[in-house]
Amino acid sequence: MKTTYKAAQVSQTGLLELVERPIPTPRTGEVLLALEACGICGADMMTVENINPDFFPRVPGHEVVGRIIALPEHTLGSWDIGQRVGVGRLGGHCNQCPECRQGLFNLCNLQPVMGSTHDGGYAEMMIAKETGLVAIPDELSSVEAAPLLCAGIATFNALKKSGAQAGDLVAIFGIGGLGHLAIQYAKKMGFKVVAIGRGQDIAEQSTKLGAHIYINTDLENAVEKLQHLGKAQVILSTITNGEITSNLFAGLAPHGKLMIVGVGKEPLTIPAPPLVGGERSVQGAITGTPYEIERTLDFSVLTNTRAMVETYPLEQVQEAYLKMKSGQAQFRIVLTM
Repeated sequence: MKTTYKAAQVSQTGLLELVERPIPTPRTGEVLLALEACGICGADMMTVENINPDFFPRVPGHEVVGRIIALPEHTLGSWDIGQRVGVGRLGGHCNQCPECRQGLFNLCNLQPVMGSTHDGGYAEMMIAKETGLVAIPDELSSVEAAPLLCAGIATFNALKKSGAQAGDLVAIFGIGGLGHLAIQYAKKMGFKVVAIGRGQDIAEQSTKLGAHIYINTDLENAVEKLQHLGKAQVILSTITNGEITSNLFAGLAPHGKLMIVGVGKEPLTIPAPPLVGGERSVQGAITGTPYEIERTLDFSVLTNTRAMVETYPLEQVQEAYLKMKSGQAQFRIVLTM
């Protein structure tokens, strides 16, 4: 009987190595998953490139899909052996903190962060909390579902929370791993979609994804273009550059909202006059609850929304990670086990 499983762990800054680990036993409130796919996300760099030696070893990965192969005797939910489930960035709320008591499960500060404070999905197996499990629809393959557990829910939920109505002008800033999904969701929610990116090479692709208008910032002033179009009700920023994102604020209509899902180290600098004078706002959106992720997956099935992915076997994890880090992936990378 097999007693170990393969995992790609970070043992030193920037290096992923394949190791054999003993198969763990789930405790009360946990399950053991045999993994089928795990997306590689830009947020994984915070784990792989960590310079604190006390942080290691750690297995990254938070776009995880697998099947339940072990349950404790007493389970909290209606999960079954063999059921295909997913786990996103937030690994399962505690049900006890003030945020959980208000039903704000995605804001629970006592839950594990998969691939960061808890070993993640660059592996053949993984322990997961039951409160973090997401049911995967049969219509989605494991590879298709994986990136929707992070990039999908991040953009889908942000658009839902933005308050935009069908027919509104909505701008998606950044046409990458997050942005290419945001364009699809925005189009299928009934918005007039403006894609904002650099270079003419992605203009045709943005149109194919669903954008009605593409603004090439190498050739056009994005704010002036948005103002000419009547200003955006929502600008969804998927990039991590705070200065460039802040500059787009002037392209918002009165009561417009700048939604932030791209998290960088640079602060946002928002001028007070247009903020107050136009009653505009800035809002962040952090992933979602397992229920909200399931809604994202259902919407993706209903509208045939999929991430564009490249796949690599677990054995090529270092190559796959470096491809993501280089920014050359089109647009998401998924490990298969």
